[in-house]
Order: sequence, then C-alpha cells, then structure tokens
Amino acid sequence: MHFGLKTTLQIVVFTFALTASIASGGTQDSSAQQPAPDNTKVNKGDSHASQPTADRQKDNPSDRDLTKQIRQSIVKDKSLSRYGHNVKIIAQNGAVTLKGPVRSEEEKNAIEQKAGEIVGKDKVTSQLTIKPKQ
Repeated sequence: MHFGLKTTLQIVVFTFALTASIASGGTQDSSAQQPAPDNTKVNKGDSHASQPTADRQKDNPSDRDLTKQIRQSIVKDKSLSRYGHNVKIIAQNGAVTLKGPVRSEEEKNAIEQKAGEIVGKDKVTSQLTIKPKQ
C-alpha cells in the first residue's frame, strides 16, 4: 500500500505522539502539564518558499529513508528531551536540514552528530535553536 507524503507524515506524527504517551505512562496529572509550546513565530519563518520544510520534502525513497534513520536514532536516545525528540528533519537530495527548539547546546550537538553519522557532517544544515526550561 502506498501513501502520499502528507499522509505518511501524518502517520509518523501520530505514531510519535502515541509512543510518547505510552512512554509517559499514558496518563498525566493535568495540573502537572505545561502549556503547549507556541511555535507561531518559528513557523512564520518556514512559510518562505526558500526554506526547506517537511511538506516540501521530495517523495523519493532515499530521502524518506534518511529521515526515518535519523528519526529512529534520535528517538532511541532517551537522554534527549521531548523537544529534542520532535525536531523537524527535512531530507532533500541526500542533504538534511534540522529545525526546531532543543533544551541545551549538548542536546543540539547530539542531534547534529546523529544526523551527521547517517548522511555525513557536510550534508547537515542545523537550524536548531536552544530554548532552555523556564
């Protein structure tokens, strides 16, 4: 069965959300929940046609495989925060762009290193930003 890129991305996002819910025990005290991060300003920057975004990623097997390999490597690392586990990974013609907030410089470096091990350091563009806990 073949799904389009948009459907595939929706399945991936749902799977990660479900995995995170199960990993956290499936239930949380609502008073302990933090408000959802507001990425409105960041997402406005992604609206420019020159910026690589997940919905502009080519629907070719090699780029999808790179994205999958990097995502699996990141998710396996339980030392990374939820922010780190949810960075955007955009593969285009064998090169990768990483976007989104992370909690520390160490986390940023770890994610960049994982992507570099898969595609080569020279093919990774990092647009990760550090957003420490407030």
